[in-house]
Amino acid sequence: MTTTGEGTPTPDAAPAAAADLPAATVRRLPEYLRALGTLSESGVETVSSETLAAATGVNSAMLRKDLSQLGASGMRGVGYNVTALATHIAGVLGLTQDSRVAIIGLGHLGQALARYPGFSERGFDIVGLFDADQGIIGRDLDGIPVRDVALLAQAVRDEGINIGVIATPGAAAQHVADLLVDAGVTSILNFAPCVLAVPAGVVVRKVDLAVELQILSFHEHHKTIGLQADQYRKTQANTA
Repeated sequence: MTTTGEGTPTPDAAPAAAADLPAATVRRLPEYLRALGTLSESGVETVSSETLAAATGVNSAMLRKDLSQLGASGMRGVGYNVTALATHIAGVLGLTQDSRVAIIGLGHLGQALARYPGFSERGFDIVGLFDADQGIIGRDLDGIPVRDVALLAQAVRDEGINIGVIATPGAAAQHVADLLVDAGVTSILNFAPCVLAVPAGVVVRKVDLAVELQILSFHEHHKTIGLQADQYRKTQANTA
């Protein structure tokens, strides 16, 4: 393993370190990378674990454990080199080369995803847009034509698409997933309100915005109940 003067491994160490990372650690790495990018843009060259942890909403002990599992170690009293650590994490996440992405389903959500500039800024090139609706096929979204989903498999093979984003209604999502898998795509981001059945070796990340709102509703509801209970106890204490 090679290291920089700040004690952070160089990117060539990343593949070996990443093989058995816990899923929870992997979920936190993009947040570390985002915070490091913000620090770098502000001209910060080194950062302590406490500062980086505060910027990402985790405790510093957890952050140090996560980074140690990558083989990254800061210098005592100095911290981590921001650029070197960001490069290393990007390597672990496979962001050293751009990914080619297809979005399937160009309703309101799909169109919003297609127009989101953050994807290209982070190395994800939207190269294909697909739908089954003849009313939208042939339209141009920010320079990318919407094609018939019947052409998806051929496009995957011809254009090197390696990530599929499903933004269709739930009833169509499994068919689209089957098309992607049959064409060789093994990474799928699913916004459809359903669970996909895929073979072993295919990774599916599910994003259900309604579920996230329901979870927020749960916390809001029980926060209100807690406040009411506290108020009741105070009232009882005052009248005792």
